[in-house]
Order: sequence, then C-alpha cells, then structure tokens
Amino acid sequence: MDISAPSDTIEDGSTPTAHTATSDNSTAARVGAWGVLLGTAVTLIGLSWDIQWHNDVGPDTFFTLPHLFLYSGSAISGFASLAMVFLATSAQRAGRPVPALGGTPIRVFGSNLTAPLGYMVAGAGAALFLVYGLLDMQWHAIYGFDAVLNTPSHVALFLSITLTMIGSIMVFAAHRDHRWGQVGIVLAIPIMITFAPILTQALDNLELPVDSTILGVLLFGPMLLVLGAAALARPGAAIAIAVALGAIQAALWWFSPWAAEAYASSIGLPLRDGLGSRPPSLPAIMPMFLIVAAVAVEGLFWLARTRGFDPNKIVLAAGLVTGLVVGVTFPLQLQFTHFFARLALNDVVLSTAVAIPLGLLAGFLAGRFVRMLPAPATEVAR
Repeated sequence: MDISAPSDTIEDGSTPTAHTATSDNSTAARVGAWGVLLGTAVTLIGLSWDIQWHNDVGPDTFFTLPHLFLYSGSAISGFASLAMVFLATSAQRAGRPVPALGGTPIRVFGSNLTAPLGYMVAGAGAALFLVYGLLDMQWHAIYGFDAVLNTPSHVALFLSITLTMIGSIMVFAAHRDHRWGQVGIVLAIPIMITFAPILTQALDNLELPVDSTILGVLLFGPMLLVLGAAALARPGAAIAIAVALGAIQAALWWFSPWAAEAYASSIGLPLRDGLGSRPPSLPAIMPMFLIVAAVAVEGLFWLARTRGFDPNKIVLAAGLVTGLVVGVTFPLQLQFTHFFARLALNDVVLSTAVAIPLGLLAGFLAGRFVRMLPAPATEVAR
C-alpha cells in the first residue's frame, strides 16, 4: 500500500461510501488525536518516574504508582483509538462519508471494522501493551522484584509503547495541514525522541563498543528530528521540536526525583544511601544540544527550498549533521551532568565516529518514513 498517496479505495479493495475531508476539523478528529498524545505523555511520565524509583529507592513489584501511570497512558491511547475506529466504522456502515480522522481508512478483522491507519497502529500498540502487561505480571509473580529494564517482558512493553507513539505521529501527520496538527507533531516527536533510546537497552547483554543507550540517542534523536522537520516542511519546524524537547526535559528533571521521593515517603520507604547529586536518569540522557543541530537542519532545509537541492540528499546531510552534533556533545553532556564520573578523549572520538554512520542512516530512514506518513486530508480530497 502506498501510504504517501492514499486512494479513495479501502484496503481490501472495496469502495467506501465516501472519503472526504469535510470532517477534518471536527471535534472528533481533534479529541481523538489529542487523546492518543495524552496517553503517550502519561506513559512517558510514568516511565521516567519508574526509572527514578529504581535508582533512588530500589526494586519494585507490579502494582506501584509509576506502573499505574505506564498502564494508564496506554489505556488512554487505546480507548481514544478504539473510539475513532468505532466512529469510522459506524459512518461506513450507515452509508455516510467516512470521516478523515487519522489516515486512510482500512478494513480490519475480516472487513468488520474500518480503522483510520494512524489509529489502527496506535490501538494495536495499546492492545499489545495489555497482553505484555500480563506477561510482566507473570514475570513478577515468578521472579519477584525487578532490578533492570531489559527483561523480556519490559522489552516487549517498550516495543508496544513505541508502536503507539508511532501511531500518534501518523495521526497528527494526517492533519498537518491544520495548525493543531502541526502543534501535535511538534509535541509527539519529542516524546518519542525521549522514549526511543530505552528500546536499545535490550542490547545491554551484548558486548558493544558503545553503551546501547548512547547508540539509541545517536540514531533516534537525529532520525526523528529530521523526520519532523521534513513532515512539517515549514521554516522553524526543527527548532520548535528541539525547544519542545527541552521543555519536556526540564519538566521531567524536576518531576522525576520529586515524585520518587514523595511516593517513597508516602508508603514509608527510605531512599538509597549515598545518592549524592546524581541527575535524574531519563532526563539526563535526553540530548541537551539538539537545538544546535536544529539550527543546522533549518539551514539545510532552507537551501532545499530556495536553491532547489535534491530532498533526498538534504535529509541525508541533515541526518549526518545532527548525528555529528549529538555525537560530539552527548559525552560532554553526560560529564556535565555528572552522569559519568570521568570523561576521556577517546569517549568523544568513539561517540563521534559511531555518529557518522548512524547519522547517515538516520537521515536515510527519515526520508523514507516521511513518505510513509499519511497525507493530509486536504491532499486526499484533491
């Protein structure tokens, strides 16, 4: 299926009664999109809180308040997606125009449901989160406390969360011809930039020359920044994404240690001894200097608009430049925040060397993924 150029035909080959952009500005379209985004934001808050809990307090069980945030976030996104699927299905069965809610509507479950593409992806992630949540509960029942993030059940949960975040970006991309859709992308991209490197912790058991989390930051940060700038295709997009990331980082930097300490105090648990001035874990690995790369990306896209440069080469160059900026500054950031006790020159050299191929890969993938995003409803209508 060519997502970049949706047709007026539903995926199974049947013809919908209508597929227009008349309800693109409807309340339902906005509520559904912001509902999915709210769920991903709640999940991110819960994850940052949970990681901080492990560091400041210790292992936990399945039923904790941070875990409740994690599961609530996926539930919010899942119910929002399900409501949009029911809305599209109801319209199709009643012979009314299928509303342009979040991408091309496709038939699923034996053509019994009509699901806008973005909501199908987000909802599938939420449903899988529920399944893997049961696996995680069983894991806790067998092995007790969790001490690390890279257990099989956690990795499965992280993959499902990622799928929901991808769906959120797709939903807003389908409405990026409207201001609220553009704002949604500016917020959805930083949420995923923050979360995505957690996935690479699944590689922690391998003998890698670079920490797996750093690999995630070097790949996903550049890829998602370039993806967002290319999808919005307007001046200032990359800078807006970087500023939003900085705002999320500042909020989590304050919230995570405060929430861990307040929750521990409320249930009578002490903090670990010797915590010192160690920074909050998740905010500390968010790339602080992405704004520098964003300025460079803006310059490259300006050249593409004014000089007619090849967009494929521009995204590659943007990925490379962003990768280099993150590769050089990230080890310095970890030293600055006292996340690493000591920084050696070879750490910077290695990080920069790895950033070159990963940056090029990030630019290449961003160019491919932006073509896969649902086209705005107004373009579909034309």
